[in-house]
Amino acid sequence: MLKVAKFGGSSVASAAQFRKVRDIILSDPSRRLVVVSAAGKRDSKDHKITDLLYLCHAHLTYGVSCDEIFDKISSRFIEIRDELGLSFRIEDELDALRARLNKDFSVDELVSRGEYLTSRLMAEYLDYSFLDASKCIFMDYDGRFLPEKISKAVNEVLNEEKGVVIPGFYGVLPSGKIKVMSRGGSDITGSLVAAACNADLYENWTDVSGILMADPRIVDNPSPISEITFAELRELAYMGASVLHEDSVAPVKEIGIPLNIRNTNDPSHPGTMIVDKAGGNEADQDRFITGISGKRNFIILTVSKRINGSNETLRDVLEILDRHKVHAEHISMGIDQFALVLSQTSIGDALYEIIGDIRAKCSPDDVSVQDNIALVAAVGRKMIFRPGISGKLFNALGKEGINIRTIAQGSDELAIIVGVDNSQFETTIRVLYHSFAG
Repeated sequence: MLKVAKFGGSSVASAAQFRKVRDIILSDPSRRLVVVSAAGKRDSKDHKITDLLYLCHAHLTYGVSCDEIFDKISSRFIEIRDELGLSFRIEDELDALRARLNKDFSVDELVSRGEYLTSRLMAEYLDYSFLDASKCIFMDYDGRFLPEKISKAVNEVLNEEKGVVIPGFYGVLPSGKIKVMSRGGSDITGSLVAAACNADLYENWTDVSGILMADPRIVDNPSPISEITFAELRELAYMGASVLHEDSVAPVKEIGIPLNIRNTNDPSHPGTMIVDKAGGNEADQDRFITGISGKRNFIILTVSKRINGSNETLRDVLEILDRHKVHAEHISMGIDQFALVLSQTSIGDALYEIIGDIRAKCSPDDVSVQDNIALVAAVGRKMIFRPGISGKLFNALGKEGINIRTIAQGSDELAIIVGVDNSQFETTIRVLYHSFAG
């Protein structure tokens, strides 16, 4: 058994959190590869090291001293080192970094030092080897990762060492320059490393006990999801749920490595297991709603015209949207009209220009707009084969006086999506949760 364990910023924010990480790693010898984020917030008033490093760069760009900010960064790392009784001369690294600070210093290299220094401390604390991401996370100039080179570098070190710590969030370009990933990039690093060594399990340790069935800011104490498929996860994320970004699961998804979301502060909790195919968890066998999520601020653009079975008008409208770089979220068809659900954000100020183009190109009988629409999705497995699910959903919403403005269900049978007024967004989520999961 081989596990890759990635620990987020909150998991390494202090010496106390470092101790929790060590207890987790030492409790299971199969956790031989550890990916570490930069030290995060210790409390709500604290700052993430990465944010402070970005702030340093902003000061340098405008010719303002960042000494005070850099002192805070230094003291955080020294404090962790001293409290853990480590011997690593982190002052030497910090002094060398300070000496290079100027407006021409690469922002990518500067902000990557949060992960680098946190990982150096963690490697000594675990008595694991340190493998710099610049020596194993390779990418081309377009930002694409090079899995074969990554696999070779990771496995060469893993075969010689009992355990390895790798910084997350950054990699290296063919030129040798440091390149950081998007926010949350340490999740991507963990997934790449797990795929590189063909791990049996990729554990993503954070400050929550897995993925919840609904947003806890809307639903009080929503139930955790014990098992979810990659496809369901993608649907929930697309519909607005705060879960892992698709890029951070793609490497393990492609080769079928399960991903376990765990809580560093509650390591006995099993968290959420993300799998290719459902069925491994007996508690989930009878569950058909996996989670509920949604997004606000859409419009419904309805085009009325006698189309007589032709796709020409719809094709013309979609071409107009493409020219304006607007994506249709959903399309519903009637005999003499069709409706498109569009993001208000993506349309911006182009709505009336789009309507004008439709009138000029398609000569419709009418074009109408409903704005301030929210989309809410009930995501689950093969709901189309469960008699009465749609009826129960519509009945529950009807009892609460919620007016459904549009309905969509994908052919993959993973979600029933309803459009409601923005003002009824949170109520809709609560009604669906308590009707199907509460």
